[in-house]
Amino acid sequence: MQTVKDIKKVVRDKYAEIVKQAEKKGSSSGCCEPTGCCGSSEIDYSVFNDNYSDQEGYVAEADLNLGCGIPTEFAGINKGDIVVDLGSGAGNDVFVARAIVGTEGKVIGVDFTEEMLEKANKNNAKLGFDNVEFKFGEIEDLPLDDNETDVVISNCVLNLVPDKAKAFSEIYRTLKPGGHFCVSDIVLIGELPEGLKKSASMYAGCVSGALQKEEYMAHIKNAGFENVDIKTTKLIQLPNELVKQYLNEEEFKLFKENEFGIFSITVVGYKLVKE
Repeated sequence: MQTVKDIKKVVRDKYAEIVKQAEKKGSSSGCCEPTGCCGSSEIDYSVFNDNYSDQEGYVAEADLNLGCGIPTEFAGINKGDIVVDLGSGAGNDVFVARAIVGTEGKVIGVDFTEEMLEKANKNNAKLGFDNVEFKFGEIEDLPLDDNETDVVISNCVLNLVPDKAKAFSEIYRTLKPGGHFCVSDIVLIGELPEGLKKSASMYAGCVSGALQKEEYMAHIKNAGFENVDIKTTKLIQLPNELVKQYLNEEEFKLFKENEFGIFSITVVGYKLVKE
């Protein structure tokens, strides 16, 4: 059985490889694309990604196709806000958020993969933003002060964190009273067949750490957040060719007929001001 240390090493190594692949290709490269870090396949695995190209502040070099939503669309970010992006990668959501906060605000990206931070800082150096900062750190132990941020965002990253309860506790700690988070992430609805769980592991950032939706939402509420609301829910359509590799005929029929599977959700929650 993998330890927490083992899981984090796998995630760090996988995402370091993504950066290397992107640099070789000179373009974006998602984790589970053909010839990507998950091994060879003829199936296109880019089923999570939403199109960012029409977002103000979008930087193509920062988009490694690793998201499963566009959290900035629902984050309620205002001009002048301090925004933190958890698992910021090459800076995709950071630069979109920076376009919203303007010169009056600040955006901080946190990541624990050195190669991602190097790529993000290169991207920012080209752009010349002095109110964008990328920090090394783990989500369960954020390098941020208490009550420091107005908005926390994250895109398809928390499903990779071993201790999700601690992650949401850290988000709560670092938000100002009255602040809020907006996270896009992967959850499970319904009990997946064992074979499909193996398939799912190739999708959740190449490491299947996704929780049942109810358990995921419970962690948010247990951390102290209120007015929690799911803004979007999207079924991840797994290619039939891939699914059939892991399910027998009866299981495949049930999978196609029932409302269970892998979903992308975008959820918000608020740290209310105490009376």
